Amino acid sequence: MGDQRGVVDLAADPVQRAFLGVEKSVLDNRWVSRLDQAGQNRALAISQVHGLPDLIARVLAGRGVGVDEALEFLDPTIRSLMPDPYTLTDCEKAARRLVEAIRRGENVAIFGDYDVDGAASSALMYRFLTHFGVRANIYIPDRIFEGYGPNPGAIDQLIDNGAQLIVTVDCGSTSHEALGAAEKRNIDVVVIDHHQVTHDLPHCHALVNPNREDDLSGQGHLCAAGVVFLVLVAALRLLREAGDKRILAIDLLQWLDIVALATVCDVVPLKGLNRAYVVKGLVAARHQSNAGLTALFRKAGLSGPVTPYHFGFLIGPRINAGGRIGDAALGSRLLTLDDTGEAEAIAQRLDELNRERQAMEAAMLQEAEAEALAEYGDGEGASVIVTARDKWHPGIVGLLAARLKEKFKRPAFAIAFDPSGRGTGSGRSINGFDMGRMVRAAVDEGLLLKGGGHAMAAGLTVEREKLGALRNFFTERAEKTVAALVANETLKIDGAIGASGATIELIDRLETAGPYGSGHSQPIFAVPAHRLRDARMVGEKHVKVTLEAMDGSRLDGIAFRAADTSLGNLLLNSRGASLHVAGMLGAEHYQGARRIQLRVCDAAPAR
Repeated sequence: MGDQRGVVDLAADPVQRAFLGVEKSVLDNRWVSRLDQAGQNRALAISQVHGLPDLIARVLAGRGVGVDEALEFLDPTIRSLMPDPYTLTDCEKAARRLVEAIRRGENVAIFGDYDVDGAASSALMYRFLTHFGVRANIYIPDRIFEGYGPNPGAIDQLIDNGAQLIVTVDCGSTSHEALGAAEKRNIDVVVIDHHQVTHDLPHCHALVNPNREDDLSGQGHLCAAGVVFLVLVAALRLLREAGDKRILAIDLLQWLDIVALATVCDVVPLKGLNRAYVVKGLVAARHQSNAGLTALFRKAGLSGPVTPYHFGFLIGPRINAGGRIGDAALGSRLLTLDDTGEAEAIAQRLDELNRERQAMEAAMLQEAEAEALAEYGDGEGASVIVTARDKWHPGIVGLLAARLKEKFKRPAFAIAFDPSGRGTGSGRSINGFDMGRMVRAAVDEGLLLKGGGHAMAAGLTVEREKLGALRNFFTERAEKTVAALVANETLKIDGAIGASGATIELIDRLETAGPYGSGHSQPIFAVPAHRLRDARMVGEKHVKVTLEAMDGSRLDGIAFRAADTSLGNLLLNSRGASLHVAGMLGAEHYQGARRIQLRVCDAAPAR
């Protein structure tokens, strides 16, 4: 059953009661057990049948894993989770067109999006085609001047430059005008995408998108790079059937590091095939066979084995920096490279752009928070936060919206107005509120020039004179729902653990139940009634703590960006006091050794 030292058994607590009696934490959360009674019974069965530690069983049960699938879940494989690619609508048709381009030696233009998923998808397609001798080039549009997706001018330019086939990746599903321009010039377009789309599809040779209405593959959770990978598997099958000997020198699995990067950074649900992509992709990344990724690892100061955290918070932002404030093609170019010298130069430039982006974001965030405080006070009376300024960089407004959402615990928008009075904005939502639907309703009301998105994020374009009406519309539309969500805000706890139970062995077992991310949340554990032995500021915004149990065992923790927050103030002013602390367990690598660390996310006085 594993080492249970220091593990506090609170499985008997019914879900209706507050976990550890915390009705209102310092962050105004009510702590509740993630497991209801049925979940607790499932966790017990998983533990008993498979001999797994209680906490691991609770984590699995809390994420919907059943008794019979637990062992397979802990060891996901591409072979067992990959569908037949032909089950995706148009996948076989797209693969046959790629094979045709390979046989003819055509010039292929790859049109990608300017984010990490677009860069990774473009690099995957480029590596595959060039392996077979195809002359391929990647085109990434400029975020500010061209916007998202194919446009007629770019399509004409690609054709003028000799493109005989255009493949769009992570975009194209709604690009009627641009794809129509290609059709007029008798150039085939293959679209490989994953974004939501209606039944009104553009004219093209093939459109592979598991979220199109007539696709029954059940793979709608994949990011674009994940879909591209399936198309390449299908193309490889066709080449194998045709007896092409060049397939013997290609191994698609070696490129799973690129797929894993995109899967993590695009925040798609980590379920099904996505879990296998990330687990096996991390293995590939640790081999450091991709010169571009390896160069970025060095620039980011990565220590220890690559993890989803490194992809999401160290590598992804650097690749995105090119698309936000610099050359959008840098990220895709980097991921295609085998030349270490060129990779080092591009990684250096992306690192510099990321630093510039961080400085710009900090300055813009200060202005956004000041405006939000002036407009909404502490935010308690607001249902949606909307901030807007001239001279903000439109490539950073999404990051501002995310920060505002975190600070005020409300759906939030940040809008950058250009000199003509047109604003480009981005929004981020809280769990339970569908932001995309609200934005589409604003479009229907004539308040926006355009807008769309999904439940948790949205983009919009608005004229300055309609900003006030838009604020009022959002407030009225969201008021009741957001108020109810905020009033009932909870922190779901996977279990309780003492300092002595936080071992490297436990952390290793927890990693096998990962990777964690969207749709498969990082486990949160409560450390009950431990004395706060020490708390101090580290860096500019972080609070480092040491918790001590009754038996003298200790656990180090850190609350990131907690300076000047209610959580940070409680920790810094409670030395010697007994606290309930909630957080995520992990291990940091320092000078070749692994040290256990609790990433603190909430706390409450132990009464």
